[in-house]
Amino acid sequence: MSVHDENALREQIATLGKSLFDRGLTMGSSGNISVRTGDGGWLMTPTNACLGRLDPARISRLDRDGRLLDGDKPTKESFLHTAMYEQRPQSGAIVHLHSTHSVAVSCLPEVDPCDCIPPLTAYYVMRVGRLPLVPYHVPGDPSLGDAVSGLAGQHSAVLLANHGPVVAGKSLEAAVYATEELEETARLYLLLRGQNPRTLTPEQVAELEARFPRD
Repeated sequence: MSVHDENALREQIATLGKSLFDRGLTMGSSGNISVRTGDGGWLMTPTNACLGRLDPARISRLDRDGRLLDGDKPTKESFLHTAMYEQRPQSGAIVHLHSTHSVAVSCLPEVDPCDCIPPLTAYYVMRVGRLPLVPYHVPGDPSLGDAVSGLAGQHSAVLLANHGPVVAGKSLEAAVYATEELEETARLYLLLRGQNPRTLTPEQVAELEARFPRD
């Protein structure tokens, strides 16, 4: 990867991170973003960094073995990203947020742990698909990476109980769009609780999955 390409990715991470922060999808120093680089390593947001105020030059650069090459120390949840990447070689970027409505859904005792949100809209099916729930772990617990790894091969997004979503995509834009779609559908799900909403049928879901495959 050329220096120009890497700098462009750094700028994109900072721009999209600020967009997520400014719209309230993450807050404080919560949330993290990573992008796969052409040499098999990653660019990753630093630990305790606010996504709304990222300095592109200080974004962590890691090699394929996860060693820090330059920039600040990476997020303490880097293992979430590497666990997803190991199972999803086709994925180019990952976004992890503590977005309010998605976290709210992750706290509900009645959600289906195999599929937390029903197929309410076509775009949710196209960009997220089935969303499994990962049991609660203390933040930073490396065993959480093992739990995510066990699901990531079959799912481009997972929901961490009482924590938030981890979403992979072919590109950073795709991962961000899928995360935004997940948050909006979580909001719809909460608004429709107790209303017996009409969901897409299995046949409609299958048609969407066939016509619009995710990464």
